[in-house]
Amino acid sequence: MQRVSSVRAMSQALILAVLVAVSFVGPTQAALQIDITQGNVDPMPLAVTDFIGSGTQDSTIGADIAKVISADLERSGLFRPLAKASFIEKVADVNVQPRFGDWRVINAQALVTGQSKLEADGRLKVEFRLWDVYSESQVTGLQFFTTPDNWRRVSHIIADAIYTRLTGEGGYFDTRVVYVAESGPKNRRVKRLAIMDQDGHNPRMLTNGADLVLTPRFSPSNQEITYLSYYGNRPRVYLLDIETGQQEVVGDFPGMTFAPRFSPDGNKIAMSLQRGGNSDIYEMDLRSRVTQRLTNTAAIDTAPSYAPDGKQITFESDRGGSQQIYVMQADGSNPKRISYGDGRYATPIWSPRGDLIAFTKMYKGRFLIGVMRPDGSGERILTEGYHNEGPTWSPNGRVLTFFRETRGEQGGPSLWSVDVTGYNERPVYTPTFGSDPAWSPLLR
Repeated sequence: MQRVSSVRAMSQALILAVLVAVSFVGPTQAALQIDITQGNVDPMPLAVTDFIGSGTQDSTIGADIAKVISADLERSGLFRPLAKASFIEKVADVNVQPRFGDWRVINAQALVTGQSKLEADGRLKVEFRLWDVYSESQVTGLQFFTTPDNWRRVSHIIADAIYTRLTGEGGYFDTRVVYVAESGPKNRRVKRLAIMDQDGHNPRMLTNGADLVLTPRFSPSNQEITYLSYYGNRPRVYLLDIETGQQEVVGDFPGMTFAPRFSPDGNKIAMSLQRGGNSDIYEMDLRSRVTQRLTNTAAIDTAPSYAPDGKQITFESDRGGSQQIYVMQADGSNPKRISYGDGRYATPIWSPRGDLIAFTKMYKGRFLIGVMRPDGSGERILTEGYHNEGPTWSPNGRVLTFFRETRGEQGGPSLWSVDVTGYNERPVYTPTFGSDPAWSPLLR
């Protein structure tokens, strides 16, 4: 069995146990908000000041926190952090109301101030305030206590709080992405499971590369990943506890196994098993290990994905003569084709909101990432390229991460993100080639 790296296996539960958020000052009701229902949103200009520190170490951490908050918000495409060189006021005390006129002059609509301090007991105290510059009022404020090496995660949580308050929707910055890290020559690629923060920081390997790994997927509980691995050239479905490194075989199935994915309650996985020359969708109860067959056709049925309420499953099938997307009840009944555009459709995945299904589309030699409603209406293409594949949703259903292949002998896959408007597309840095991304739920 593949051995799992124990590097940096600090439990997220322990991190949460030492991370305490309390109300700093009661928020006032302000009109400051972004309407993200528009097709193309003009980014809101906001100022994020360096968090004040009483010493050199405090100040360094404070500047780093501000940098991560700015980067998170800017990467969403909904905010435009202003250059620090344009700031007129130098905030020296977060308990003193800012000089709002100085911030209006540089066109800031929102202002973020804060401070960081290493306490005598070794804990890091971080607090922030979000201000509406034009109504001259505080919108929200929070205070955190954590370990000093957890400053980056606190930054993501603060960015989530700002995003939520100014958009009215849940944030997605305090999350992780698991993916397949690829290295080596193109004809002898080593593929290992890897995990990182959603912004590409803190990457670490979860497997050692001895066996091929494919299609990692997060459990709704956030602690486990299901994935496919070839052990002795035989496909097996594994469960891996991210924090402890404990790994177990879910099933050692004859023939090929494809694309295992958790149910919303985390108690089942759906997957495609190849038996008798064709593949069908099966569901396994992880408690009893009983497997139930959900489709039974002569076609290739694969890539199942549950609806957020667990009542339906979307999948791809060529039962109609070409590769298309279908939706069926969770027990396999009443399958209906929902994709009817030109080309072939693959890798459907249901949005956490339940309102959209993302997919890969192959048309005239192009690979496109798009979305459609669960009934097949409203199809929109978000991005296209030489080889785009494998979309995965952020937990708020606002952003997709996918991988894109580049041509040539030296080429390989890299991770990208695009929002549901299609206007905000960005590369996601990984230290090696990266493919098959899967986004975690929020960590808290």
